[in-house]
Amino acid sequence: MHKILLKFFIIGFALSLTACGLLPEQKDETVGWSAAKLYSEAKDELNAGGYEKSIKYFEKLESRYPFGTYAQQAQMDIAYAYYRQNEQAQGLAAVDRFVKLHPNHPNVDYMYYLRGLINFNDRTSIFDTITDQDNTERDPKAMRDAFDSFKLLAERFPDSKYTPDAIARMRYLVNAMSQYDVHVANYYFRRGAYVSAANRAQAAIKQYPDSPANEEALFILMRSYDALGQTKLKEDTERVIQATYPNSPWYNGGPKKKENPWWKVW
Repeated sequence: MHKILLKFFIIGFALSLTACGLLPEQKDETVGWSAAKLYSEAKDELNAGGYEKSIKYFEKLESRYPFGTYAQQAQMDIAYAYYRQNEQAQGLAAVDRFVKLHPNHPNVDYMYYLRGLINFNDRTSIFDTITDQDNTERDPKAMRDAFDSFKLLAERFPDSKYTPDAIARMRYLVNAMSQYDVHVANYYFRRGAYVSAANRAQAAIKQYPDSPANEEALFILMRSYDALGQTKLKEDTERVIQATYPNSPWYNGGPKKKENPWWKVW
């Protein structure tokens, strides 16, 4: 019985190989296209949202016509297509490759900006929108990477048309990173780790002195000192709060959050 099954297996495997050999090869429609034609078709796919196909066309263009402006533009468009496709790793790799190959390109400032955007939008999904997840509760690594990319752009290309938006995003990122530290401090406080809560809140205040999140950080710091029996430190912190935020809602438990039914997604 085993010998019969083995024979059938061998015959089937041989037939499958033969069938594969008989199948006609898929014709490459781009054979014979000029660099201009390839770029035009790739750009049309990109603009229409056909990111995967546009990347294939751009890669063929770069492979067949590696020299000239079309190839360089294709490299930039590949990075953008990966960004629009939410393929972070491939997008960052494409950006870094372009910057390495063309550090003095007239549009290299755009690539620094694009690197920041890719990190800025890290792990954004429709599920986050539905659940109304606070982006500042996530791991801040991507935020720091985005900040560093925007900062590099602002320092190297202060007159770039992308720099004003990069600076605005840097301000947002500073506040988001500060709020993340406050989330962590609050997490420690709720679990009774008052020393860790105080340290994290204090670090947020020192590292991001102008952040709106410092208001909550000060209250966590005050409550942590109170829980630790550090009366003087608690009173000193409370005086700072009263002087800086005399009408703070945190005296009454914090700002009221808008509550929607879990099913309401619009």
